[in-house]
Amino acid sequence: MTTIRLTNTRTRRKEVFTPIDPKNVRLYVCGPTVYDRAHLGNGRPVVVFDVLFRLLRHVYGPEHVTYVRNFTDVDDKINAAAQARKAAGDPRSLEELIRERTDETIGWYHTDMDALGALRPTKEPRATEWIGAMIAMIEDLIAKGHAYEREGHVLFRVRSYKEYGALSGRSVDDMIAGARVEVAPFKEDPMDFVLWKPSDAELPGWDSPWGRGRPGWHIECSAMSHELLGASFDIHAGGIDLQFPHHENEIAQSRCAHPEGSFANYWLHNEMLQVEGKKMSKSLGNFFTVRDLLDQGYPGEVIRMVYLGTHYGKPMDWTDDKARQAKQELRRWRKYALDVEAGEPHPEVVDALSDDLNTHQALTELRVIFTRLMTLKVDLEQQCGAVHWASRDDYRSAAARFLGSCRLLGLLQDGMGHWSDIEAQNSERIEQLLLERAAARKARDFARSDAVRDGLVAAGVVVKDTPQGAEWEFGTDFDAAKLWSI
Repeated sequence: MTTIRLTNTRTRRKEVFTPIDPKNVRLYVCGPTVYDRAHLGNGRPVVVFDVLFRLLRHVYGPEHVTYVRNFTDVDDKINAAAQARKAAGDPRSLEELIRERTDETIGWYHTDMDALGALRPTKEPRATEWIGAMIAMIEDLIAKGHAYEREGHVLFRVRSYKEYGALSGRSVDDMIAGARVEVAPFKEDPMDFVLWKPSDAELPGWDSPWGRGRPGWHIECSAMSHELLGASFDIHAGGIDLQFPHHENEIAQSRCAHPEGSFANYWLHNEMLQVEGKKMSKSLGNFFTVRDLLDQGYPGEVIRMVYLGTHYGKPMDWTDDKARQAKQELRRWRKYALDVEAGEPHPEVVDALSDDLNTHQALTELRVIFTRLMTLKVDLEQQCGAVHWASRDDYRSAAARFLGSCRLLGLLQDGMGHWSDIEAQNSERIEQLLLERAAARKARDFARSDAVRDGLVAAGVVVKDTPQGAEWEFGTDFDAAKLWSI
């Protein structure tokens, strides 16, 4: 069986992945707080851990992998969005407005992540559906002396868990000195964090032993992961921004509530995203949602490939140039690999992903494999002519394995390559002209060959002749009218 190695944030080293039960591999990823559209940075962990999900399914079998990603649908930002609608004159109750907002946002999230080619997780729990489990967990923590109630709040005693800070590598005292912590008169210690907080009449709430209230953020993931994956499971993942305090707090409360379990054995964190070398920020004007890019004409498959070009453990820089190159490459790959059934992926690609999800290396391997495919195409054209090479079994077998390798990364999926109709028409026209130019050259009709070449240049199409055939891309001055007049 393929050996997978993952960098475990908890131990700070790359380790061989050994699941608790190979027939029930379990993965939990912290999902979105559903108050608005997912921005470009939110999409990165979705794609990164979708590749992990695909790899685990490939190695252990789809029926043996459970992937849980939650929706946080109770949160102060969600409340504020609903209260704004209420203030604007909406007559419905706050609970109705919150439900509408979260339903709407979850719908947006699914649509946008589907466009990026991400598989739906096995289970997608909503926090509000697990309030009972959260209350039970909090009661247990109080009974064991790890939590206390003050003024309608329940707080976790951080110093009751001796290993607190192991994930982030800092002591409690260092955290107090270097972090902004909420100071409240009802806290025993500044680092203690909220498990439950009171709700007034203007906020959503549930009945509890401590009065009407709502859960803190951290208890949500602990309760849901325990209910759906157990006291011990294999992998917990998310963005590096969640390492502290969210994941640190999850570990503390979960290990104290369920000391019989290990909680998560492996922790994976993806690094942050930049745009054109700068931190993504609304003030800098470089803040984009995934939907913004989709609506601007960036195909979801192109966005996905840009994500995959950087190892998840390194900061990623989104640039228009990377997107342009990805689009050109994907267009060419699709042309030569979609008229087949996907075959088994190449071991080089599987090995790259098995080495700590090295998607950058996996793409490098795909380019080598595609070059071999194009070399085979040229050889077959010489053997059997320009019409028959694509139907040869040896070509179709090679193309099928290339397609299967791409699919392991979530690329070249059915339904993802249908980019804008106008672009598709222009692309088809360029391909036809290049075939016509090749035929004219073969017939020594250099006048027509040169006319096509000059026409493409005038239309702003950049053409590069290679041993594997002509490569092309839309130039910055592309003019469709000139293209169709050639």
